[in-house]
Amino acid sequence: MADLNWCPSSWKSRPGRSGGNMVDYPDQQHLERVLAKINALPPLVTPAEIERLRFQLAAVQRNEAFLLHAGDCAESFDAFTQQNISAKIGLILSFSLILIWGGRLPVVRIGRIAGQYAKPRSSKTETIDNKEVLSFRGDNVNGLGSDDRTPDPERLLSAYFHSTATLNYVRGLLTSGFASLHHPRDWSLSHVRSPALRSEFEKITQSLSDALDFSQTIGANSGRDSVPFDRGGDRGVLGEIDFYTSHEGLMLDWEQAMTREADIAVSGPSPKEKVFYNTSAHFLWIGDRTRQLDGAHIEYFRGIRNPIGIKVGPSLENAELIRLLQIVNPDKESGRVTLITRYGAGKIGDHLAGHIEAVKLSRRPISTWVCDPMHGNTLTSRSGFKTRNFGTIISELTSCISIHAACGSRLGGVSLGFTGELNDEGFSVTEQLGLRYQQSLDLASQFLSHDYFKEERLGDKGENGIYAALGGRNAV
Repeated sequence: MADLNWCPSSWKSRPGRSGGNMVDYPDQQHLERVLAKINALPPLVTPAEIERLRFQLAAVQRNEAFLLHAGDCAESFDAFTQQNISAKIGLILSFSLILIWGGRLPVVRIGRIAGQYAKPRSSKTETIDNKEVLSFRGDNVNGLGSDDRTPDPERLLSAYFHSTATLNYVRGLLTSGFASLHHPRDWSLSHVRSPALRSEFEKITQSLSDALDFSQTIGANSGRDSVPFDRGGDRGVLGEIDFYTSHEGLMLDWEQAMTREADIAVSGPSPKEKVFYNTSAHFLWIGDRTRQLDGAHIEYFRGIRNPIGIKVGPSLENAELIRLLQIVNPDKESGRVTLITRYGAGKIGDHLAGHIEAVKLSRRPISTWVCDPMHGNTLTSRSGFKTRNFGTIISELTSCISIHAACGSRLGGVSLGFTGELNDEGFSVTEQLGLRYQQSLDLASQFLSHDYFKEERLGDKGENGIYAALGGRNAV
């Protein structure tokens, strides 16, 4: 039910409560002109697509599907190329194939793509070459160079068109045979360095090919679905997938400009209700730095119809978590809220079980518990670059699975930051993993999840060979 006390701009009554992540534009009139232009441009996604995602996330809540949230930690205009986008989508498709094969569950795919440009910052300034400059806030705000740090509203407009072109290309890929299960080997897995990972993926794709060949032999797929798309065939269930976009809802001026009022896009005889959709993405999340109960971001998020995520870190008290759920989901709607935990490997044991129990006692439904093993494990090297240790990422993921099982809960999804870009040697570059990117976290996680699902289905508790091959240590 719509809140009559909310409107897309009501967040402006709370500008001082944003975790320090509001952007100060020196030319407000320029900003207003750009926002008016963006507000007049077409939406990137439709209300019907947003409602479809809500329906599918409700299935995740009922343990009838698994959520894969994956993509760049932050997109950049420079990395906006056909090769990078294709490779990124290929990794996500490969990941989801492993999950489907291992879990025999549908996978809901949400990409961190077509809008994930903004970067949260703990400080408004940083020091470069003994000079204090404004922090880099992402390509939609300012430039990476120290002499290009003044926030420029035109970058918001550029972000709109970069997102539009990205989404257009992704839609084209996914509706023209790229996602077809008839040729999963085309999903760019040749750069996998580990022989164990490559062997496991090849086994799965071969088994899948055999199953599809058998189905076609007995006539189960003898219609237009069996004809290639480029030869006039239908896409069919094996050739087309649902794929949704997402980003952190950090830049509220942008989010407001992309918010549209529309009739609720739900089928049925009930009277149509006017609601507000954020049409810049299907799914948005609130970061750990901007989830203040009386803050501008919570005020904005509580009023949009989109499904939303909330990052849950070690600083979030149990009572605060429940109050957050009450604010953003007062009607206890299924598929509305996803809790994305990001504690860090050394802190997950102190906090996750308490958060699970608090939500259980509150009797407030959520769409799913999702593990983000990346963002709580960030370190800064001596050279000043952020990096992540592969072992701590794997540790948080496996600990999360174990704690959910011990609490009578279930991990319903994973949120990973990875990219489809390749380095000069042709191997996958995983966001901010430094010297250990060659271990391809994106692929390792799929196989770990595959083993998790296999054990859940079959009751197996054997050795995890893939984990061991990647340098992990099995529990004794």
